[in-house]
Amino acid sequence: MSVFAHLLDGENPPDELWPSLGELMQIGLVGEEGQVAPILRDLLGALAAPLVLVTVEVTGEHGTINHGVVVGQEAVIAHEGWPNDEESEYTPIAPQSLVWELARMVNLGADDSSDSDVSCIETTMGALDAALSALDHGEGNEATTRDLIRKALIEAGTPKEPALGELTELVMAMNAMWRITTAWDGKHEGERAAMVRALAVWDCGPRGYWVREKPEEPILEGQIGPESELRLVRTRNGKIWEKITDLLPEREDLLDA
Repeated sequence: MSVFAHLLDGENPPDELWPSLGELMQIGLVGEEGQVAPILRDLLGALAAPLVLVTVEVTGEHGTINHGVVVGQEAVIAHEGWPNDEESEYTPIAPQSLVWELARMVNLGADDSSDSDVSCIETTMGALDAALSALDHGEGNEATTRDLIRKALIEAGTPKEPALGELTELVMAMNAMWRITTAWDGKHEGERAAMVRALAVWDCGPRGYWVREKPEEPILEGQIGPESELRLVRTRNGKIWEKITDLLPEREDLLDA
């Protein structure tokens, strides 16, 4: 992508990017005179002048995976990565499929059928860190892991029952934590400003989906500490679909649309 950026600006890529330029020439995406292949027109047009940038971060047992979508004037491009891999796959998608594509990237599934008297959990980020650390020390034994998580939460002093038992089960059942963030150029109080919306969710498999309302997204670096409040709210699949839809700006919200 860095090579393409230089070529679009009419510049020669720096020496450290020449191996990448050679690869692109070898597969026919860049010509001998530095011309970019027509097949890349929509992709590079969207990247050069994006209307909306969507980032999708999924953290699970295999690490963190980064996906996203770039909405341009003429095309909508989705990109997906894989754990421990620097490469991404870019695919044009139909604009009307954008919400479906984001739901697919986070593996949004059907609602669970489990029953629980707890619909909201309030604790601290320090308690969560202690619980996740205990999860790592469970050594694959379910009963031992559950006891370690529960003990860690009790020592942290929060939450109390019945939320204590529910949070223990959520940590045990967690498939992934994911976050979708949208950003675009808009207006705030009459001035041009970067607009950001975000949604953070725990996918806890048979224990359902839980929206992380606090710490509130978007989170700035250094903003969160052990005493920061953690608030999780159990949320049905359909409502999460609506929340993903609400992350996207209306056309009138975009300065360059």
